[in-house]
Amino acid sequence: MLDTVLYPLEWVVAWLMVNFHQAFSFVGLPKDSGFTWSLSIVGLVIVIRIVLIPLFVKQIHASRRMQLIQPEMQKIQKKYKGKSDPESRQAMTQETMGLYKRTGTNPFSSCLPILLQSPVFFALFRVLQGLTKIGQGIQDPIGPMTKELARSAEGSTVFGAPLSSYFVGAGESPQPLNTQIVTVLLIILMSATTFTTQRQLMMKNMPANALDNPFAKQQKALLYLMPVFFAFSGINFPIGVLLYWTTTNVWSMGQQFYTIRRMPAPGSPAEKALEARRIKSGKEHKKFSIPGLTHDSESEEIQDTPVAETKPKSGQRQQPKRKNRGKPAGPNDPKPGPTPPATADGDS
Repeated sequence: MLDTVLYPLEWVVAWLMVNFHQAFSFVGLPKDSGFTWSLSIVGLVIVIRIVLIPLFVKQIHASRRMQLIQPEMQKIQKKYKGKSDPESRQAMTQETMGLYKRTGTNPFSSCLPILLQSPVFFALFRVLQGLTKIGQGIQDPIGPMTKELARSAEGSTVFGAPLSSYFVGAGESPQPLNTQIVTVLLIILMSATTFTTQRQLMMKNMPANALDNPFAKQQKALLYLMPVFFAFSGINFPIGVLLYWTTTNVWSMGQQFYTIRRMPAPGSPAEKALEARRIKSGKEHKKFSIPGLTHDSESEEIQDTPVAETKPKSGQRQQPKRKNRGKPAGPNDPKPGPTPPATADGDS
């Protein structure tokens, strides 16, 4: 089942690698060099990330909408706080889904780029894993990855480390120490880029109120646990896969830096910095907003606190005021008499 699902992606991955390899070989790079095949993997990353740009834009808009509806979400959560009966749970779910529908927010849009990259990641893993068998004729070629090209890719090295070699089992490679050093360096780069990307997101592109909740605290804990996870998992991946992972992390870091600077989340420090830059340059700063949704703190206070109206006491009628106070009375005008006291039923 897994082979059936992944084979089309394996074919695309192999096709992109082979075509980039041919292009780099055409401009003069050594055909059997590990750097040429490494650049082919980098080219694979660039093509995939360019294809995913529309989804990335949707992810940014979804994240900004999620930030804007947080006050409304907190109101719903506060309304049903402490209520665990099925009716309350169902009502809370319905109100939450209604809020998503009314504001055009999809909480799953922010996960699409990551979810769509995962199959490509595993497809590349299987292509690199099958290079030896394809080169020996044990496994059928994957698309344009012929027996000769598989031998070339499998035998290519980067600083003495084959692209298809692992940290675990490095003793089988021609230069085990080189394989281990290259693997460790890629794992460190992969962990550093992931840490920088996530820290940049939390420190610059999240409002202060969004950092003070259990979900944000979990993200902060994961920020420091991810390098440990990469250290244990990275030793089980080929160098080519680690190179792909590191390259896509570098792309994500640069893409996120540009996005935070140009399209920051509402209420975040990055938005305040953008507003200051635009005011300094004489440009108008228009904040991102959802029609019909109040997200400004001051407007929320005005809505939550109704304006008190001054009404006359029961049983009394307000007496009309003379409009011609400033006009002197004429000789034929009647003199104003004393105002009769109001009765209990409001008639004078």
